[in-house]
Amino acid sequence: MKKVSIFVDVQNVYYTTKQAFNCHFDYNQFWSKATQDRTVANAFAYAVERDNDKQKQFQNILKAIGFDIKLKPYIQRHDGSAKGDWDVGITLDIMECAKNSDVIILVSGDGDFDVLVDKVKTDFDIPVEVYGVAQLTARSLINSASKFVAIDGGLLLKPNYSR
Repeated sequence: MKKVSIFVDVQNVYYTTKQAFNCHFDYNQFWSKATQDRTVANAFAYAVERDNDKQKQFQNILKAIGFDIKLKPYIQRHDGSAKGDWDVGITLDIMECAKNSDVIILVSGDGDFDVLVDKVKTDFDIPVEVYGVAQLTARSLINSASKFVAIDGGLLLKPNYSR
């Protein structure tokens, strides 16, 4: 079986699925699809640390699925904007894990990763699958991917209107 390493840009997938579909990404369905007939070598979910119970519950769910969680502090700037970007951390981890993987999976629509995807394919001669919300994923990232998988109905949690 092929060894797969998975990297999820949690903030990106949260905001793009919310914007496009007004619902959440189904991490369980994703895991099932991404790991079918594969062995998981690495699985990281990159998030911004916000010290609240809902976030801790979410992180525990990700851990139970099989993800290692990497957290970066939430930084609120004086001008009201916020920062919690994981691009460099994701890049470093992908470059390190690609050495011992047969497939890389990146869950993000961030076009900044197109250069990384090209580099991994060239330097390690392995495919890079990208999962993202089609209309909110950078065209350059889609074009760089060995395979692009659109996040849509089958990878979304159905809204619970009874709350």
